[in-house]
Amino acid sequence: MALVLELKDLSKAYGAITVADELSYQLAQGEALGVIGPNGAGKTSMFNLITGTVRADHGQILFNGADVTRMSAAKRCRLGIARSFQIPQPFSNMTVFENVLVAATHGAKLPSAMADKHCLEMLQLTGLIDKANDVSGSLTLLGRKRLELARALCAQPKLLLLDEIAGGLTEGECHALVQTINTIRSTGISIIWIEHIVHALLSVADRLIVVDFGRKIADGAPKETMASREVQEIYMGVDADV
Repeated sequence: MALVLELKDLSKAYGAITVADELSYQLAQGEALGVIGPNGAGKTSMFNLITGTVRADHGQILFNGADVTRMSAAKRCRLGIARSFQIPQPFSNMTVFENVLVAATHGAKLPSAMADKHCLEMLQLTGLIDKANDVSGSLTLLGRKRLELARALCAQPKLLLLDEIAGGLTEGECHALVQTINTIRSTGISIIWIEHIVHALLSVADRLIVVDFGRKIADGAPKETMASREVQEIYMGVDADV
């Protein structure tokens, strides 16, 4: 299967603080990759490097076979890389539809008629069509999380990066969001999902990687990776010598 993303020895440091340490992995087209690791492990920094909001010190990022390592964040977005953020920050005085329209017209550069149609389709996909004319500041937390998804999807991504999108939700809300993400998966979009709510991640991910201090320490099938003693020691605080 064709590769949509490849990181090759990606490194980034801020003085003595290393957030990416020769990080390497591949993502196939249509694959869903889960990412876990302790707070401060460099997970969000990895997304910043992939999207281009932060430049790598060393290494290479290939997207659909093209080297995007020095490409601007705007160009990467237009090529098909989109993301959500841990804390949703919509344009709170604009409607839900106006929020996603910004992504379609400025992110994907869609012409007006095409943008309108695409936005309505993405609001339907993410369960927000009934809220299209509501002011986004009035949305519940789940609604704002869904809007994060819809805005990213309106940029027409080939690769969708989700950063702790289930955080703060109730069990029922989390289940509903997982269903939406699995529906998005069925469209063929490749996904990388950083998440601390592991059971939600395992409901979607084909593969799991674990990072610590910016370095990949495990990569494999989700259940086998979670069962690793090294992963349990680093991520869950289990003593590997017990």
